[in-house]
Amino acid sequence: MADSTHSFATTGRSRKGEPLVWLTAAGLAIGVILTLSLLSLVVVKGMESFWPKRLVIVDVEKDGVQEKVGGYIAQERERRDMAGVYHEEIQVFRGNRDLYGETFVYIDRADIKGTSEPDDLLVVERLEGGSAIGRAVAFEFGNGERLEAGTADFMARVEAELEASRKLRDELEGIEKEEIGRNSEQVKKLKNEERLHGENEEILAELTELQTKYAKLDEKRLEIRERLEADHLVMETADGRELRVSSGELLHVFAPNKVGVFGRAGEMLRRIWSFLSSNPREANMEGGVYPAIFGTVVMTLVMSLFVTPFGVIAAIYLREYAKQGPLVQAVRISVNNLAGVPSIVFGVFGLAFFIYFVGGVVDDWFYSDLEEPVFKSGGILWASLTLALLTVPVVIVATEEALAAVPRGVREAALACGASKWQTIQRVVLPASVPGILTGVILAMARGAGEVAPLMLVGVVKSAPDLPVDSVAPFVHAERQFMHLGFHIYDLGFQSPDSEAAKPMVFATTLLLITIVVVMNLAAIMIRNHLRKKYATSSF
Repeated sequence: MADSTHSFATTGRSRKGEPLVWLTAAGLAIGVILTLSLLSLVVVKGMESFWPKRLVIVDVEKDGVQEKVGGYIAQERERRDMAGVYHEEIQVFRGNRDLYGETFVYIDRADIKGTSEPDDLLVVERLEGGSAIGRAVAFEFGNGERLEAGTADFMARVEAELEASRKLRDELEGIEKEEIGRNSEQVKKLKNEERLHGENEEILAELTELQTKYAKLDEKRLEIRERLEADHLVMETADGRELRVSSGELLHVFAPNKVGVFGRAGEMLRRIWSFLSSNPREANMEGGVYPAIFGTVVMTLVMSLFVTPFGVIAAIYLREYAKQGPLVQAVRISVNNLAGVPSIVFGVFGLAFFIYFVGGVVDDWFYSDLEEPVFKSGGILWASLTLALLTVPVVIVATEEALAAVPRGVREAALACGASKWQTIQRVVLPASVPGILTGVILAMARGAGEVAPLMLVGVVKSAPDLPVDSVAPFVHAERQFMHLGFHIYDLGFQSPDSEAAKPMVFATTLLLITIVVVMNLAAIMIRNHLRKKYATSSF
């Protein structure tokens, strides 16, 4: 017994196999470590961008010049000068872009004479110009009243003004985007009819009525803007400069040095909600990403609606009906090769075929009376179709594998009971293959949600506040351009006017994109597992 064990341990298969087992285990461990490291970096940096940091005032003296810099410390680094000497520096976010031009400044630790953390420092979130940092001096009302910052009810009055300004901005947005927008669409439609059929009294009367209505809306819009610009928050920066912020630009006022951990946690949750629910501002460096979230989710769902039936039908034909031979084998090889084609090639195809050809035909048939193109331009419909072509090989291959996994005895039993071939496929084969088909759909959704290159050619844009689905008839606007989280990350990282200020937004958007992909995949996996349990039998 000992001899046989010793003999087995020294076989060539054992000597060659065990190192390969360790090698594969090491490869798996390295892959898991790299994946967890990437996710940890994105999570930490993404959540860090929402956490409110304490504000400091740094006293700096350089070359005999004294200066005070107020803000929060973003990071620390070491820099080597031309002489080879290393310097420790801190990066301070001081905001107030309209005063300083740049929101970040690097300070050598050797030039720092002292730091302080006054409780009265405020972070003021503005509609334009980025965040403002400084002390509140007073609040000036349009009626001439001036409320000094030292009074007991100062912050309560400021919060009341913020709420009133928020309601006025919502009312202004409704007038400008909905009522004036609807009025403009009706005027445009009537002018097209006038150009085609000539002038008549009915069209002129409607145009006159719409112009009168527009004048009233414009007057109301100007009145609201005047009310928003009447009140001002007067601030003083760390270096003594005065800064005036109108109530129409005020979004939020927060004093991070006055609150503890729970207050910071509440502010963090508020920032996260604002990030998820508001529109982007300041070249996408400020505000939220709600249009990008909406566009990403809608495009992925529409893509899935297109790719799933076409991929499943093609796989059923190739596996169940097509005569196996060189031609079918060539088609399979072509499908597999399509999965390796660079995504930008699909973007070029979508631009040429869907936009220029199909969109041009649709415009010629149905929108020939309009001067501007409707479907002969990038839109969410063409983007979804382009990504459907990109991901259809994944669905075809997964569906074929799922169909092939159904036991032959199940098919023969159904045929023996008198079922036709299509009845067998419809009622026996497909239900048993649904989990495998959904696996292909999950992989297609994951790849489609993260693609950026083809979308840049077929419909995604830097800013698109008008959503593809809204409350304006016909409610679904398949021709509209849209925003995408992946392109939003690219735009912030490579085309932002202030790359340092855009870094927190890059990590936050990356974390959000990963979360959306994971959530959509988990939902599909749950559906797949439910169907697997539903159709699971001992025969399968």
